[in-house]
Amino acid sequence: MLVALLVTLLLARLVAWLLRLALKELRHPLRGVVPSVSRVPLVGSAWQMRSFQPDNLHEKFAEYVQRFGRSFMGSVLGHVIVVTAEPRHVDALLHSQQQLRKGTMYRALTGWLGNGLLLSRGEEWHTMRKIITPTFHFSILEQFVEVFDRQSSRLVRRLEPLSAGEEAVNIYPYVGLAALDIITETAMGVGVDAQGDADSEVVNAVKDLTNILATRFMRPHLLFPQLFRLCWPSAFKKQRAGVHCLHQFTNRIIEQRRLRLAKETHQNQDQKPDKRHALLDTLLHASLDGQPLTDNQIRDEVNTFIFEGHDTTTSAVSFCLYLLSRHEAVQQRLFEELKEHYGRDLNRAVVSADFAALPYLNCVVKESLRLYPPIPAVARCLEKDLALDGGHIPVGTNVVILLWQLLRDESLFADPLLFQPERHLGEEASRLGPYSYIPFSAGPRNCIGQKFALLEMKTMVTKLMRHYQLLPMGADVEPSIKIVLRSRSGVNFGLRPRLY
Repeated sequence: MLVALLVTLLLARLVAWLLRLALKELRHPLRGVVPSVSRVPLVGSAWQMRSFQPDNLHEKFAEYVQRFGRSFMGSVLGHVIVVTAEPRHVDALLHSQQQLRKGTMYRALTGWLGNGLLLSRGEEWHTMRKIITPTFHFSILEQFVEVFDRQSSRLVRRLEPLSAGEEAVNIYPYVGLAALDIITETAMGVGVDAQGDADSEVVNAVKDLTNILATRFMRPHLLFPQLFRLCWPSAFKKQRAGVHCLHQFTNRIIEQRRLRLAKETHQNQDQKPDKRHALLDTLLHASLDGQPLTDNQIRDEVNTFIFEGHDTTTSAVSFCLYLLSRHEAVQQRLFEELKEHYGRDLNRAVVSADFAALPYLNCVVKESLRLYPPIPAVARCLEKDLALDGGHIPVGTNVVILLWQLLRDESLFADPLLFQPERHLGEEASRLGPYSYIPFSAGPRNCIGQKFALLEMKTMVTKLMRHYQLLPMGADVEPSIKIVLRSRSGVNFGLRPRLY
């Protein structure tokens, strides 16, 4: 009898809870203002989400934009998510000084990135952003182009055995190792020789983590650590192993740099210290409220910059080279610009002053980032109500911004699916609003390292284009959004030495 009573009470509470959620959903201020992808109460969008995978996410969102418009909403158990590719809404959200909190789904990254710049919020984020921003001043970034050039030259040499033009090369893993060498040497001040180790544990750990996290982003129940461990134990173990590997890696880097700085401080007057500044140096010398940063704070920022400065640049460079391989006329025009500037001397290094004399290179890079942005979507969790035409999005709502769709919007870009670098030269470029072309996001929480990424990208593309003709070989890309944009089929093309 007692058991039956307890079961009845529990069922009554469950029904009452579900009714509250249903009423909350029905009374939502966006109901009737923004189209909903499902009219099924409570279950909401869960049924549609079952078919969402990293490999089809870009197609699913394009389909939903086509069906429901640039803004739509979905819900699961009364929790609403708004998705938008409407420039006005994107402007209002990203430009706001109040809407700075990352979306709830980013919590899945906490185990790896801790409370670094990507995930922190409030005063802590403001303070750390202020500490780190001077590190990306152009006068400091100029010093790094030498590293970009040297590691890109090494990449060129590694590709020589594959340059007979007889078979396709998946460029992604090769660029990934070069990008890892670049980010560790420039931002951390310590070389790791990733290009000398094709089976780098760090690269594999990053790949494993982004694969797992991409799936967790699309399966809301997996965002809860307890349910993640229960429902997907193999991935839970692999994620934990990957995080442990990367934390050990960054701990070693921090300790090496700390010892090197201490040695330079006490070295003899006649010895010259390393003049190149590194992000890690800033962190090691920084203080909060008069106290130095803790090891955990430093590690979180280091991990964040390895994530943001490695995989994203790998994606950007790889897709840019792929587009050049598939567009012979664009590739030839870019090569002619490079040949006119650098001549026939393949040993001539790239320096930062070169880029001002290479306008078409800038257009090629901008256009490839438009078609294949390394981060195809970003999200915010509203910290206050956001006004919308005919209503408002209430505080606490997650809003996903579809950069992929925004950058391919036919009302903003003529023939948006075509690779046309020239569109960034003339009248079309001047017509674009400030929040139409935003491959690095925008506003107060835009990518702090975007200038770094652009210089690195231009250097790597320049070095490879001067040495190799890129041939349209191998499978076409099949976009896969695993936090960072990848390709399920690889990023393939052939290589042949340039003839001057």
